[in-house]
Amino acid sequence: MSYIIDDPVNQRFLLHRAVHVSPAVLAEEMDKVFAKCWIYVGHGSELAKPGDFVTRKVAGRPVIFARDAEGAIGCFFNTCRHRGAVVATKREGNARRFFCVYHGWSYGLDGSLARIPGEDAYTGSFDRNEYGLKRPPRFEQYRDFWFMCLDPDAPALQAYLGRATEYIDLVVDQSPSGTMQVISGTQEYAVAANWKLMVENSVDDYHLPTTHSTWLNFMANSGVTIERPPREAGQVLPTKGYAISLGNGHFTTDNVNFRGRPVAHWIPLYGEAARDEIDAIRQELVERLGPERAERVANTNRNLVIFPNLVINDGSSVTIRTFFPDGPERMEVTAWALGPVEEDESARARRLDAFLTFYGPGGFATPDDVEALELVQQGMANWRSDEWSEMSRGMGKPESEQLNSDEHHLRTFWRHWNRMMQENA
Repeated sequence: MSYIIDDPVNQRFLLHRAVHVSPAVLAEEMDKVFAKCWIYVGHGSELAKPGDFVTRKVAGRPVIFARDAEGAIGCFFNTCRHRGAVVATKREGNARRFFCVYHGWSYGLDGSLARIPGEDAYTGSFDRNEYGLKRPPRFEQYRDFWFMCLDPDAPALQAYLGRATEYIDLVVDQSPSGTMQVISGTQEYAVAANWKLMVENSVDDYHLPTTHSTWLNFMANSGVTIERPPREAGQVLPTKGYAISLGNGHFTTDNVNFRGRPVAHWIPLYGEAARDEIDAIRQELVERLGPERAERVANTNRNLVIFPNLVINDGSSVTIRTFFPDGPERMEVTAWALGPVEEDESARARRLDAFLTFYGPGGFATPDDVEALELVQQGMANWRSDEWSEMSRGMGKPESEQLNSDEHHLRTFWRHWNRMMQENA
């Protein structure tokens, strides 16, 4: 079935609420979405030295993300080829080999089978060269953001990302050397809601004035100018931002006026001592990138969604956020702060403060968002009697005039998701 009613003539867009509650829909998503798309694995800076590794679940698959002795980055399914046990049991570390505690099979940093206890008992057609750790069919990177794909016939990663690369470049351009670094420390939390609700929430500025009024007041009291357009004009956003479709289900918000603690804009909250340092950061950006590009990097905010489940928030700090379903009505969320490798101690402290103040699970915004999403999920219990969510806001405008408070970017996601779910139906 089609899960959307998309009627541009009557400017009407409805979403069937079964998509947020149905185990059958989730099972179908695993085959048609997560098994077909490029899914974010990690950032290369997480693996600073040969032998460094992290383990995590990606699209429900336990994987090892590792740098081998020659410095090459790889990704392997974290499953022993012998009897299927998880091989690497630590969250992260540095190793010379990966060792299965069940029967002692061990694997090199490149995934090759290194040792089998009592190997002489294996005879006949057994070939140890066939028993290295399995790899995802595709594993590629763009500017040190590494993705895997379970579909061997998928297009190359850069082709899949398409215009989204322009916005990743705006993030990486914050570094004088083009080298960004995941900062030590990870945010992890669960939300009792369907994973797709986090996609919507990550870019939905329509909820900002109501859900995040405490944060807006905090920012105003901290010296950030927030212009609230008159409500009679039909605009309730405190920013002038746009929603932009980027193809392949990707999209971004682009806040062109709101200066809510971006990378190189001073506000009183930072204190007078930070003025000169921030001026120096801005001057470096202008000299390296030119004034127009520097303005884009330093003083605009963006929330980029890479379909299906990667969000790069480039605002008060740079945050990488992924979220995976743990059943149809629960998701696991992971977020990391990202910053230029050259960043000095005081600039890094401001970045981490912003990361925690707004995005953290104990910050101003995230607890509000979690509560809102869980209330939505609770309301979905009535989906059989109230089947459709209304998502038509802004539908009568041309794409170039779609604001962050409209639902154009949400419709972009749902149209692409619905197309994928209809394939091979």
